[in-house]
This record gives sequence, structure tokens and C-alpha cells, in this order.
Amino acid sequence: MKKYIVYLGILAVGLLLGWILFGGSSKEETDHNHDAVTETNQMWTCSMHPQIMQPEAGDCPICGMDLIPSEAGADGLAVDEFKLTENAMALANIQTTVVGKGNVEGNTIKLSGKIAENEEANAVQVSYFSGRIERLNVSFTGEEVRKGQLLATIYSPELYAAQQELITAASLKESQPALYKAVRNKLKLWKLSENQINQIEETQKVKENFPVYATVSGTVAEKLVEQGDYIKQGQPLLKIANLNTVWGNFDVYENQIDLFKKGQEVMITTNA
Repeated sequence: MKKYIVYLGILAVGLLLGWILFGGSSKEETDHNHDAVTETNQMWTCSMHPQIMQPEAGDCPICGMDLIPSEAGADGLAVDEFKLTENAMALANIQTTVVGKGNVEGNTIKLSGKIAENEEANAVQVSYFSGRIERLNVSFTGEEVRKGQLLATIYSPELYAAQQELITAASLKESQPALYKAVRNKLKLWKLSENQINQIEETQKVKENFPVYATVSGTVAEKLVEQGDYIKQGQPLLKIANLNTVWGNFDVYENQIDLFKKGQEVMITTNA
């Protein structure tokens, strides 16, 4: 009986020593492994730029501030991450696809964009002399004009005075041919034709208003003046667009750039 008690005592002491030696070490090892996993999963971010996420501490590549530990939610996601259930994705109509190169079905691709004027074919109608617009024959943007069409009638004090100079110089052209030639060239710079200059010289009458004719054909894209405005020499009157050729400006994603080459012919269809 005494031996039995002794054996029980030895067994109890052995169990106690085993728990002391191995039980605490196992707990420490478990805690250590848990800390190691935690440290391995720890991400660092910038308080000013939360899009910056790095696996180790350091400086923000944008502002240079010290990175701070990124807080994760209860589901293990970072503060700028979230999860959606399948029902939520269906309600939000969210679709995903694998990023990469692909083939265009039937050589057709849908792009967002708009048709614009061909800037290389546009023109600006200007006035070649200063004055006041007595009559503007263009009523609205989008109006069609033809080359040589009367666009406006302008009263110009400078042109009025130049006509009087021509009449005076014409009477002195035998004695002062240089003066006569200079006055005629001055009127030519204001885009008066030979016939107009000859008519003034022959009739000896001064015109008060002079016409402005269209130098190109096209569609009025913008009216820059109104009837009654005072204008300067060289001031733009109208922007005229040639819509015989137009530009198509479209937004292309990076994975679609390889589908387009310089000089490539494409066919565009629109819903309009």
C-alpha cells in the first residue's frame, strides 16, 4: 500500500514537471508564430495618401511622410477595401473581365467619341479695312456660304479718304506717276479689285460703303461680329468650316491601341 502511494506521488510530480517544461514553451511558440503571421500580414500606408500600401515601414513615395500601420477591418480587409455579396453585385450590375489582349469580333469595336470639324480645313473670314458694319448678310451659325458671296457691307472712313486721294492722284498721274501708282496699290492692299478701282477713277465718285465677299465656301461655325459693330483692319468676322471632311475623335482603351495603325482605313457608323 505504501509503495502504491509512493508511485502515485512520483507520477504526480512527473506530470507537474512535464507541464512546467513543455506546456509554457508550447504556448510561447504559439504566441510567437501568431505574432510572426501578424507581422507578415502587416501593411503600411500614408495618412495623406491612403492608396499607398507597402509591406514594410518607410517613407511615402509621394509626400515623404512616415508610413503608419494600415488598419484592417474585422473581415481582414484594409480601410480602402470592401466586399460585395453576389446579390449586391447583381443589383449594382457589376461585371468583371480578365485584363489582357483579345480579338475583335467581326472587325467591329464600339467606342465613345464625337464627330468634329476638320481644323485643317477651317478658315477665318477677316475684314481688310476698319469701319462699321452697315449690313451683315449672315443670319445664324450653320448657314452655308459660297466663295464670292456677299457677307457684309462696311462703311470705312479710311477707305472713303483713300478714294478721294485716288481721284486727286488720277488728275496728276502725268506729272506725278509715282503718287498715282502708290494710291492704287494702297487700295489693292484693302482687297479692292482692278475693276472697282477703275470705276472710282472713271466716275470720279466716292463710295461710302464697301462689300466684303467670302473668300472660301463652307458652313458658318461661329459668328464673331454683329451688325452695327465697329471693326478693325484684320479683325475676324466669321469662322467657316469645311464639312466635306470631318474628324472622328474617339476614346480608346490601352488594350485596344494595338488595333489601330497610322494610315489605317476605318469605317464609322453612328446611331444618328
